[in-house]
Amino acid sequence: MARIVFSTWGSLGDLHPYLALAVELTRRGHRAVVATLPSWREAVEKAGVGFHPVGPDIPQDEAEGRELVRRVLDARDGPRYLFEKVLGPATRESYDALLAGVQAEGGADLLVTHLIPLTGPLVARKTGIRWVSALVQPLGLLSAYDPATPPQAPWLRAVLALHPSIARSLFAIARWTTRRWIGPTERLRLELGLPAGGNPVFEGQHSPRLALALFSKVLGERQPDFPPQTLVTGFPFYDAAAERPVEPALLDFLDAGDPPILVTLGSSAVWIAGDFYLSSIEAVTRLGRRALLLTGEDTARLTASGLPRGIAAFAYAPHSLVMPRAAVNVHQGGVGTTGQALRAGRPALVVPFGQDQPDNARRSVRLGMARTMSRRAYTPARVARELSALLEEPRYAARAREVAAIVAAERGTETACDAIEGVLAEPPPRSTRR
Repeated sequence: MARIVFSTWGSLGDLHPYLALAVELTRRGHRAVVATLPSWREAVEKAGVGFHPVGPDIPQDEAEGRELVRRVLDARDGPRYLFEKVLGPATRESYDALLAGVQAEGGADLLVTHLIPLTGPLVARKTGIRWVSALVQPLGLLSAYDPATPPQAPWLRAVLALHPSIARSLFAIARWTTRRWIGPTERLRLELGLPAGGNPVFEGQHSPRLALALFSKVLGERQPDFPPQTLVTGFPFYDAAAERPVEPALLDFLDAGDPPILVTLGSSAVWIAGDFYLSSIEAVTRLGRRALLLTGEDTARLTASGLPRGIAAFAYAPHSLVMPRAAVNVHQGGVGTTGQALRAGRPALVVPFGQDQPDNARRSVRLGMARTMSRRAYTPARVARELSALLEEPRYAARAREVAAIVAAERGTETACDAIEGVLAEPPPRSTRR
């Protein structure tokens, strides 16, 4: 039995893949601990695994929380704001907290790190613990052969794809422009007396032993310029279906008629929905279709004046339950939501806000089971046209079923956990042997 610490930070899309692995490794007899922001304590403990708080936490004030999400998901400035303004000032605090979690209970046997807490690799190198890195989206792996979509300028992807040398040139520019983001991490590295380990946003995030790519090969194939230790596992799925019972009224709605159009914005973009759900309601009404809206904390406000017949809104439902029963899944393109949409076997309309969402949207469209449109263009008339195409052209539904079969066969959770246990089977690093 090993003690395994998972370090992650962000939305449910950043938490759930690690919970999936932690739950499975607990089932296999290990002790799993998820080290993440304090607000996720209840979600982690309800999953039956250990929890250790590592900040910075999200604001508890609703207005401040919405503003944070708005800034982080800003297409042009979101990544800089996240690393420089949110994570940077808490660098030492988050390092100390994660180190304490690793050293608790006699010490951990393995550390699994997410990209966003840049202090994870520092803890691994300082302690000499067995270390596995893990990414949840293709955007985190730079490839000149399959370049990602820059959220600041989605149009630039077509230029990058012309030749690998063009993409490599932009990567060099990205390293230069992001140097301020990593300043606090680099200063802490020097203070700890650690040698240079590469840019922590790029090559420095990867464990030299094993780098897990926790997504499906249909979303991102392994590329020649990936780190050689990369393993594309498939999606590890977890959405708290067992811990959060579904409202009976939601099941009644699903059973009461034709498959609805599902509209969801995941766990982050839902805070800055604006008129997204109102536009969705009008578009669906024009088509004479039913719709199920997952609207988070805004459900009461949205339903206060009543909804049109055939349209229902609920704060939450497990995507694994409702997406397979939808006619079309409309979503924001977060990687967790995207994975569930691919597994559901239904056509999708992806409306990205920022961060990795434009890249996931493009990749979904490339698969032939989705269409995409910008948030700015999300008007009732345009949405109705996009939904009509997805509903009326059989190729979208057929391709969605093919993709779902591939995703299901990958068994991402088991594949990733097998690889982690392979690292655990190796002799421990000399500095950590007890």
